[in-house]
Amino acid sequence: MRAYPLRSLSVGEAAKLQFKVIDSITREFEGCETLSRGSLGFTPGIGKPITTQKAENVIARVFDAESSMLVRGAGSGAIRLGLHALLKCGDKILVHKAPVYSTTKTTLSMLGLIPVEADFNDGRQIEEVLESEDGIKGALVQYTRQKPDDKYDMEEVIQTIKNRAPIPVLTDDNYAVMKERRTGVQCGADLSCFSAFKLLGPEGVGIIIGKKRFIDRLVQENYSGGMQVQGHEAMDVLWGLAYAPVALAIQAQVGEECVKRLKAGEVKGIRDAFLANAQSKVLLVEFEEEIAGAVLYEAQKLGAAPSPVGAESKYELVPMFYRISGTFRQTDPMLERRMIRINPMRAGSDTVIRIIKEAMERVWADVSASDD
Repeated sequence: MRAYPLRSLSVGEAAKLQFKVIDSITREFEGCETLSRGSLGFTPGIGKPITTQKAENVIARVFDAESSMLVRGAGSGAIRLGLHALLKCGDKILVHKAPVYSTTKTTLSMLGLIPVEADFNDGRQIEEVLESEDGIKGALVQYTRQKPDDKYDMEEVIQTIKNRAPIPVLTDDNYAVMKERRTGVQCGADLSCFSAFKLLGPEGVGIIIGKKRFIDRLVQENYSGGMQVQGHEAMDVLWGLAYAPVALAIQAQVGEECVKRLKAGEVKGIRDAFLANAQSKVLLVEFEEEIAGAVLYEAQKLGAAPSPVGAESKYELVPMFYRISGTFRQTDPMLERRMIRINPMRAGSDTVIRIIKEAMERVWADVSASDD
């Protein structure tokens, strides 16, 4: 199988992004404020904690956006609110011709949006669909891959849409932001949405960046006190953003090292190993035999996490060994029997390789014992 993973930031590039986060914080906060847990409740004239507003200003500066907003509901909640700001119930929305991420599919149904498909890997097809299908009011582009052979470039897709139709574009930047050089907004989208939890931040907080007129609409509607992201949560978002770029760059580097070592034959019984964005950028390991389920069972005993908490959250330290993504399973159901995905998290390649090797040895030992 051939995949087309997105290019990850190098450790040097990630360090520069970290420095940009810190510089942006110093431009918005006084020093003593960064050593506090922030404000609570409504600040008169703002409708939210002043700390939250300052954190939003920092985020907008970091990602070169007109505005930003912290919202409830993590990445999925951010996407729902973002699409609500752009479209109305019954509107047609352009989407990629591929399995739709489960929570996104639910969002389209909840908002009463009508998906119209085009293969984003084919610029001509995007143009043809926009020209032939009347009433398309917006577009949703997922940054990471929805199927193994996806290879589209985010900026090219956005520009193709913008050149053919004056419609707003929202990008789902989950699993891509702070790993790629630019966000969807920096590539020309109107709004980009992602989860703070996937960037070492707090649970349940989503981030929307982009055009001020759309975000202002959401701010006006988001007047309930219980819906506000409080100051201490906003500070936790910033602390996560400060550490995420370098941690994620090292994680990507470890994945590349694992591919080289496995392709070199360091572990017997492996047919192939490669990197893919499914949804996060992960190591996919294909075995010569249909032992994927048994390997996952043994890997958990050897210290590997069996399932995600937030898919790269602050809690996930040990490497995660788990089944291939739902969108990949839809593409080829048989893959699940012989392929697993691994996210190194904070582990090094030695740890990842050791767990793979020892898990496989245990599986073969059990097979031999049952044959006897």
